Order: sequence, then C-alpha cells, then structure tokens
Amino acid sequence: MYLHGTSKINANGHLEIGGNDVTDLAKEFGTPLYIVDESLVRQRAREYVEAFKASGLKFQVAYASKAFSVMAMCVIAEQEGLSLDVVSDGELFTALQAGFPVERIHFHGNNKTPDEINMALDAGIGCFVVDNFDELALLNALAGDKGKKVNVLLRITPGVEAHTHDYISTGQQDSKFGFDLGNGAAKQAIEEAMKLDNLVILGVHSHIGSQIFEVEGFRMAVDKVAQFAVSIRAELGLTFKVINLGGGFGIRYVEGDTPLPVSEYVGAITDAIKANFANAEFPLPEIWVEPGRSMVGDAGTTLYTVGTSKNIPGVRKYIAVDGGMTDNPRPALYQSRYEAVLANRANEAAEETVSIAGKCCESGDMLIWDLELPKADNGDLLAVFCTGAYNYAMASNYNRIRRPAVVFVKDGQADLVVKRESLDNIVCNDVIPARLQKSTLAK
Repeated sequence: MYLHGTSKINANGHLEIGGNDVTDLAKEFGTPLYIVDESLVRQRAREYVEAFKASGLKFQVAYASKAFSVMAMCVIAEQEGLSLDVVSDGELFTALQAGFPVERIHFHGNNKTPDEINMALDAGIGCFVVDNFDELALLNALAGDKGKKVNVLLRITPGVEAHTHDYISTGQQDSKFGFDLGNGAAKQAIEEAMKLDNLVILGVHSHIGSQIFEVEGFRMAVDKVAQFAVSIRAELGLTFKVINLGGGFGIRYVEGDTPLPVSEYVGAITDAIKANFANAEFPLPEIWVEPGRSMVGDAGTTLYTVGTSKNIPGVRKYIAVDGGMTDNPRPALYQSRYEAVLANRANEAAEETVSIAGKCCESGDMLIWDLELPKADNGDLLAVFCTGAYNYAMASNYNRIRRPAVVFVKDGQADLVVKRESLDNIVCNDVIPARLQKSTLAK
C-alpha cells in the first residue's frame, strides 16, 4: 500500500490523513467525501517555488485552478506565493471572491466570451493568454473601449507533444489551442499583435501534454520556443520578457507511475533556458509554469461507504459504493486507474479480487477494476487515493446525485471548505413555466 503525504495507518487499523481518523471524518461529514491533505498541497507548492529560486531565474508558479477550484484553495495559493491560472468566469469569480491578488491572475481559454473578457478587464487581471486571431481582435477592441492596455502572452503550439513516457516532435498542428509554430501562424500572430494599440506582448505560452514522467519533452519545447524568441527579436525587434511553459508534470496514481521530483522538472526547464539564451544578446526571460494536478492530485482522497455487492461465480464480484462517476468521471472518460483501501480495516490482508462500481444508472459507472481487498461488508469505508485533481472539478449531478462535501485536513483539524449539496440545491435553479402550473392545466 502506497500512502501519500501525511496519510498513515493508525493504531486502530484505520486510515488517518492530516492527523484525522477518516472514520471520524465519515461520521462528521458523511460520504462520499473529498479529503484534501493541506500539508501536502503546501509542500508541493513550496517544492516548485524553492526549485525556481535555486535556478536564479525570475519566475512565476501559477496554480492551474482547473484542477481544483474552490475559494479555500485560492487562499492557499496566495499564501504560498503562487499566481493563478483561470479559464472561465466561474474560476475567475471564485478567485475574486477569495480575495486573490488580481495582478497575479492569468486568463486562459480558446473561446473567451466578451462577457468573460469584460469581467477580467474590469477586475484588472495581470495577463491574458491569447489563443487565436479572433481573440486578438476582440480583446484589443474591448480593452480599447475601457481605455486600458492589457498584458498578453500568445499561446503557441511548438510541435512537441508529450504524455507520460511518450513524446514526439512532429504533429500537434491539429489542436484547438494556440498559434502553430511550424506553419507560420505564431509569427503572424506576433506581427498582428504588435499593431494593436491596447495589447502589451509579454511573450509566449506553450503546453505540451499531461502526466509527463520525463524531462526530454520539456527540453525540446524550450529549444523550439527559445529559437522562436531569438528569431522574433532579430526579425521584428520584440524581446520576450516572459516564456510560459505550461504544466503537465506527472503524479503517481498507481504502481508503475514514475513521476520525477519537482526539482528535476524545474531544473531541466531552467537549465535548457539558460543554455538556449547563453549567446542571446538580451536578458534571460522570466519563466512561468502552471502546475495543477501535480500540486493537488496526490493530496486528495475520496471516501465512500460500501453498499451492495454482486458475485458472478467464475466471472467477477462487484462491490458498490455510494458515489461513482458523478464524483469521479475520469475512469469512464479516460480509463483512469486508482488504488484504494478499506479505510476502517486498513491492516487486514486482502482476501478477494473485486471491482468497485458506482451507484449511477450506467454500466460504465466503474471506479476501479480488479482491486485486491479484504472481504468488504456493507458499511465499510473505501478510500480511493489521488483524487485531488479533476475529480471535484469535473463532478456532476447526473441522476440528480448531490455532489460531495470537501474538507481540508491538517494537524488533527478538519475544516469544511465546500458544503455537501442539499436536495434543495438540486432543484434551486429549476423553473416551472406558468403554462405548466397545475392551476393553469386545470383550466
């Protein structure tokens, strides 16, 4: 059993996270329950900041809030000196409501609406990451209407795609994101942006993939982006002050996942920057990155209560829990894999192989296939590890199931940061038109 952060098995044989026995958390907050190990989140944030400080380069570490966006997480990001990457009015509103410093907010997205752009302009955010030619014109016009000049990065696709152990240096033109470097769109975007009065070009942004366990893809991306920066300086006289290399740093979900220490990812990036710009006749750019999953992923655990079971002799035994694809759609979407333990009987030896089913009315609502567990009984607690990223963020009300509560745990304290949805929440936005009212139908 691999335990992350402050997780351990206590003297009662129960899983403990942040000094809290999870059986007590289940009694207090109910299940399903997202549990976030605050100490581990802060540790990950500090690993990034300290690694960049050691490089001697100017930098910003922007937490990619799409991984897990709640106000309490925005507060932690601010306290740890991070910037914040948002991709919608909802994520921006969350940050603003949490009091996050607006100058450290970066707005991403391939289809920002005029309302979203105006909201960000009114807030005075620090930077827009511009994704396409339409947005260049729209942002310039809306900023001009408000008498503002705004900082922008242009998102480029550098021709490097990396996922886990595989990376390639061709392709990537077929992406909904960014200006392509290979076909000249990136240079054209820079030329057009330079003509727009209300945009201040800080530099460029690139992102090469997710769950990356090696550094070669990042090195290749730095090489290409740096070459582009040097050529733009020489041909157009524009010096990039910022190069944003995105995120994608991997975490361990299951045995066989082999992420590198944060310092190795950062060291590879900063060393490649220094090497590429060693002979350039302009200052080293400020480096930005956007970790999301690697900041919060392994800090999250989802706690469920075991319900019914179904044994098909010679085929499979299903164990059902009180959550499923509504609180974790990733297995259904991407065949994501997880490890889990019976949290109230964590020291007991495995007796059987079971598959963990959710409660939704879908055959595909499966959380884990072929998990070794002690014989699970109705009422046992199942803890699924590494659910801090893209679980709460992607949760839904399918089957009108209520989304779980979220608690932050640290040093024996457990704090509710998102309330469990109520049945009233489920119907609060429903409207019955007057023509469907019973009194109207009776007539």
